[in-house]
This record gives sequence, structure tokens and C-alpha cells, in this order.
Amino acid sequence: MPLILAIDQGTTNSKALLIDAAGAIVARAAASVAIAYPRPGWVEQSATDIWESVVTVIAGCTAAATDTIAAIGISNQRESVLLWHRSTGAPIGPCVTWQCRRSTDRLAALRTPAFAAEVAATTGLGLDPLFPAAKLGWLLDAYPEARTLAAQGELCAGTVDSWLVYRLTGGKVHATDLGNASRTQLLDLRARDWSPSLTAAFGVPRTILPELRPSDARFGETVAVGGLPAGVPIHAVLGDSHAALFGHGIRAPGASKATYGTGSSLMALTDGPVASRHGLSTTIAWQRGSHTAYALEGNISVSAQAAAWCANLLGLADAATLTDLAMTVPDNGGVAFVPALAGLGAPHWDAEARGLFCGLSLGTRPAHLARATLEAIALQVRDVFVAMEQDAGHPMDALAVDGGATANDLLMQLQADLLQRPVVRKAVAELSAAGAATMAGAAIGLWGDAGPAPLAAIRDRLAPTADPQRRDAILAGWTAALARTRLSP
Repeated sequence: MPLILAIDQGTTNSKALLIDAAGAIVARAAASVAIAYPRPGWVEQSATDIWESVVTVIAGCTAAATDTIAAIGISNQRESVLLWHRSTGAPIGPCVTWQCRRSTDRLAALRTPAFAAEVAATTGLGLDPLFPAAKLGWLLDAYPEARTLAAQGELCAGTVDSWLVYRLTGGKVHATDLGNASRTQLLDLRARDWSPSLTAAFGVPRTILPELRPSDARFGETVAVGGLPAGVPIHAVLGDSHAALFGHGIRAPGASKATYGTGSSLMALTDGPVASRHGLSTTIAWQRGSHTAYALEGNISVSAQAAAWCANLLGLADAATLTDLAMTVPDNGGVAFVPALAGLGAPHWDAEARGLFCGLSLGTRPAHLARATLEAIALQVRDVFVAMEQDAGHPMDALAVDGGATANDLLMQLQADLLQRPVVRKAVAELSAAGAATMAGAAIGLWGDAGPAPLAAIRDRLAPTADPQRRDAILAGWTAALARTRLSP
């Protein structure tokens, strides 16, 4: 029975699933990846550590393989970028992650109404440090040898997916898919090609950028690595949020999903590239063959990471312990928390905003801070969900969810209560990996477009239960806290 290997390279860990033709998960593996914060607002990782974590999870899955691995699907953290030597693969500098704000000053120097309008019209994205174009410019200037190597044709630049494809193919392929490319702020959405005017404006030579391919293209064949034999085709490459959307089985406009990870992404398919009027981004979800699927997306910079951060602040063991503490009180005690720990993303887009607890009193206890933190995760998602409904021009019936934090029953119930919509959880927790596997398997004809039933199975639907007065109180506290956060220096 042929197998599909799905690799999901995330911000804090790398995961892999080995899936058989019936959709059963034969093996799982995970490895953590360290994150460094060298200066306030700077967030980076070692490209070598990322690669070694992927080798580790490949080895963890191939050890359980008793049949042929027919194809590989890759999903990856998006908007994180790096440089490396084309001939040797040696990284130049760090992988600058999507959370990093080091390009803020570069963007400020470029920011004019005319340029912001050009970027939005061309790429569907706003001028925010989240996106990689200005980060690439920073890397090229911070490491003087980089521009020399670029001029000599000896430099590669790319998002994490292109780095993995390069390493898995032994340096033979430098390519990315159109979905990942659409998040760089360098891609012309309609031409589906790198924009000459924007590569020039951001100081990024086109020659260092990866080749653009459909998401289900045959990206190349592997070299032997981590127990994986040489010659296995890489047949799907997707950003993690795009892969999760595909894993939910969403193939047409009308439904939305939310991924809860370090940050969060809400995404819904659209009929062509639709310009948002409510703070969302326009993106390419995927291209399969000649068909391009477009989407609206809202990105939240700090989501489930807020729970881990607050747990550490309170001296608790982990986010699960924080949840247990939050359940000891019936409400937030008037406390509101805005987790703008790396600025505010969609739909507010305020890079200068900083985190804030407010509404504290002599009666405030750690449990109230814990509950306010979980509410804040759900409230940020609600803000994007409302913006998505406004752009769509109609209400959405439910929210499909995925990511590690969806195992938190209290958080998911809060989400349903605050949205006043059902929250739908899938049976498979690793939906980004499952989505990449589904596309890879479909690309080689192993199964149909929907994938095998076990990968698409629904675990449960959580219906809203909160009383309106409690919901209104939470929303009022959140609105007031947001206003204070955005006025902070």
C-alpha cells in the first residue's frame, strides 16, 4: 500500500505524518525548533536548526514505513525568510520569522499613500512588517557579502518551503508555490509572477527569488535523507494556512476556517482576487494545474502563544495549567487582555501596539488574568471573522478550526459563544500536514480531490451557549482595552 509523507514545518516545531492510501495515519513525529529574540521586536531562527528538525521528523516516520513512500507534501510557516549560498546551501544570517518587526523602519521610509496603494493593488497586502519583502531587503543589507553573491548569481532567497525543497532535492531545485509567493509582498497576484516594480522598490534582485510553480507541481525528487530513499517526488507545497484550508475540504467560497497556532490565520475562498474593505489581505490559496484559487485572509500575530506567555508570566507549567486556573472562576472579573505582544495584525494593523492588561482591581486574581487571556485569543479571531463577513456581504454559518489549541475545550467553547456560531473541529489535529498530504496524494492519483474519508472526518461541533449579557460584557471590555492599547506609546 503506497504511503504519503507529509512534512509540516511550523514556528515552534516541525511535524511529520505518514499516511496510507486509506487515510490512516501510520506514524507521527515531532521536533521542537528554538526561537531567538536578540532585540525587542526581533524574532529569528536558525535555518540549520529548522532543517535538522525536519530531518529528525522524517527519520521518525520512515522508521515505521513498511511500504513505498509514493510522494511528499510540504506545509510551512509562512512569511519567514532566509538567504543561502546557491552552490553550498550554507545559510547567510538567520531565518527572519513572520513575527519579526525589524523591518519597521525600512517600511516607514517607503511608506507613502501612493506606494501603499500600489502594494495593495498589486499584492493584496498592506505595508506591515509581517510580510517578507522588507525583511529580505534588510538581510541583503545586513550581510554585505549577500549582494555580492547575488550579483554573481550565487545567492538564493526564499520562504521556508523553498529552503526545504532545496535541501530535500540536494540543491537541485529552488522553487516555491504561488500560495507562499503571494505572501511575500513581491508577487503580482493577477500576473502570477514576481513584480518588477516591487522587487526594485524593496531592493530584492529577482535573480535570487525562487521559481514559481503550481502548488501540486512535481517540485523534484529527494536525495537520501533521514531514512528517506532517493527519488521520492515532492508533489505538493503549501503554506500552513493554505494547507489547513485544503485539509478542511473547502474548495469553493462560502466557508471559512481558523488555524490556532503561535499566531492565527482565518481564510475563506473568493471568486477571484477581491480587495478587502475591512483590514484583510487578498492572497492566492493555491494553484492546481492552471486553476488559481484566491482567498481573503486575516492574520493574527500572537494567538495561542499568548496562553503560553501568560502561563510563564504567572509561573505556571504550561497552557494547560493556565486553562485549569481559568476554569476556577466564572468570568474574567472585569479584566481584559490585548495580546499585542508583536503588534496587532488583522483587522487593526498596528505595528506599534503593545500588550495590555486592564480592568485590574483589588479583587483581581491570577485566575482572572488566565481567563482574560483565553478570551483574548477568541476575541482576536472574532474580530477577523466579523471583518470577513463584512467583506463577503453575508453571514457565515460556522467556523472550521484546526491547530494545537483547538484541543482546548474551554477556548473552543468561548470561541463559539463569542461568535454565536458553531465551531467545527476535525478528527485529525494536524490539519496542515493532512491538507498537504491530501493534495500530494491527489496529484499522483492515489485518491480523489477530497482525499480519503479519515482525513476529512469531523470530530465534533460546539454550539454557542453563553448568555447575551456575559457576551456583551466581554465584548465591551475588549473594545475599551483595544482603544487603550492603540493609544499606548
